[in-house]
Amino acid sequence: MARTERERKHRYGFEDSEGLRALLTRLHDAGRGAWREDPEAAALMRHAAEKYAALARKHGLDPWEAATAAFEAMRNPSVRRAQDPWAVITHAVRITCLAEERGQGLLCSVTRARRPQYSGFHDAQRFSDRESPLTDYHPAFCTSFGDEADQATPSNAGEASTRIRSAVEDAIVFFALLGWPPATARTGIEYICTRLAEAPSRASAFEALHRDFHARALLDIPGRSWLAMLRTVLGNPDADLAHTAAGRGILLRLLVGEPLGGLLADDALLAEVVLCAPSGGGHG
Repeated sequence: MARTERERKHRYGFEDSEGLRALLTRLHDAGRGAWREDPEAAALMRHAAEKYAALARKHGLDPWEAATAAFEAMRNPSVRRAQDPWAVITHAVRITCLAEERGQGLLCSVTRARRPQYSGFHDAQRFSDRESPLTDYHPAFCTSFGDEADQATPSNAGEASTRIRSAVEDAIVFFALLGWPPATARTGIEYICTRLAEAPSRASAFEALHRDFHARALLDIPGRSWLAMLRTVLGNPDADLAHTAAGRGILLRLLVGEPLGGLLADDALLAEVVLCAPSGGGHG
């Protein structure tokens, strides 16, 4: 809601810090419902949306998201007691905008994005954003079981890229068909593929991801579900299962030509994915 023409012509007292302090104190003293019913409070929020619009857009947000951050700050007693209330609110809005932008990049909540332990993470990358197909250079897609190695690394780069993207999309569909939230399936598999691209092998990628507690926090899925996704996508790391369907994982099985229908006929695979489907996230 934009400020009305009358509001633009009329100067409220809250434009300066002392006037804002007086208004916030009055709203606080008025008790429950004051923010909802007071017309000057509504004008204040429209003013905040306009004041922080440029800051919000800089971080890819709507002006009203910045106004919401300002509202949360205004309700804090420390703002009323501050030497310059508007300066404190501006600082709070800037931090919230940064956290919102960081949370969107990391695929996590704003609360987590504010924590310093997440500051070293780079933004999530979609598997499809990479220019070079993994089969051109990554040993994780090389196998030691006969002709499958040749099938996993076709000489035609365009065909390889198409095959990889198709395999990833089919893997996402596979999880979604078996009761996993589509967004969780996509972000989880794309995160696995991103880390796989940085690892020397599927086995090392599995071990690194298994110990990657930050990944679980960012993706917000239970530990049991995360481990099942790793085993299903990358294959069980047990050496005795290396040449079995369970050891290869669905990503490699799809890459070497096995159809999605074939995966859906694998009862053991279906049982593991269905039984470990997350019910809505968490760290169980």
